[in-house]
Amino acid sequence: MAEDVLAIENLHAWYGESHILHGVSLEVRKGEVVTLLGRNGSGRTTTLKSILGLVGRRQGSIVIEGKETVSWPTHRIAHLGLGYCPEERAIFSSLSVEENLTLPPKIGEGGMSVDEIYEMFPNLRERRKTAQGTKLSGGEQQMLAMARILRTGAHLLLLDEITEGLAPVIVQALGRVIVKLKERGFTIVLVEQNFRFAAPLADRFYVMEHGKIAESFSAHELESKTKMLREYLGV
Repeated sequence: MAEDVLAIENLHAWYGESHILHGVSLEVRKGEVVTLLGRNGSGRTTTLKSILGLVGRRQGSIVIEGKETVSWPTHRIAHLGLGYCPEERAIFSSLSVEENLTLPPKIGEGGMSVDEIYEMFPNLRERRKTAQGTKLSGGEQQMLAMARILRTGAHLLLLDEITEGLAPVIVQALGRVIVKLKERGFTIVLVEQNFRFAAPLADRFYVMEHGKIAESFSAHELESKTKMLREYLGV
């Protein structure tokens, strides 16, 4: 059995007075792709932000690489090897692709070189010198947001809705990237509305509703869970 890279137990989280997570428990093992499914507002993004301490208040247990981090500040948590790709991407729009890729700080060993990044994301190689962030397509911006994380040496990737609003050809390309990252030993937590994208990639699934884990199952159980997923997700 692979070791847990991330273990969350009875996690509660608040934004101001709003109580969003109500006792979330889950674990992610080394080298896994784990997907958080659920409707908008179910607490999936808040779970990712809570892992990094990007919420108003957290209560419970978040163990990363064997260290209890629920009271740690975000910068200290990140240096355990976490990379976060938020839904809004947050690239530097006035800088070129290559300038964006040379900025990220190192938080761990083994960050990808710029050449390795271009091999994984050929679209970015073509645009490396000429395109400012504002002139990239939505798909290219998403690729750049992911690529920037891979430069840092992060090995636990938290990816939030990376396919939202993108053309099918770009979605397929991002799927191939996740397969390659898994082959390289990365551990990935994927928040995804696009179930058809997530289904062939994930080792295990958690379904969230109203700030709680409603169901969990592994990839080999997927076929038998179709009816339940329709009820929770409308897929």
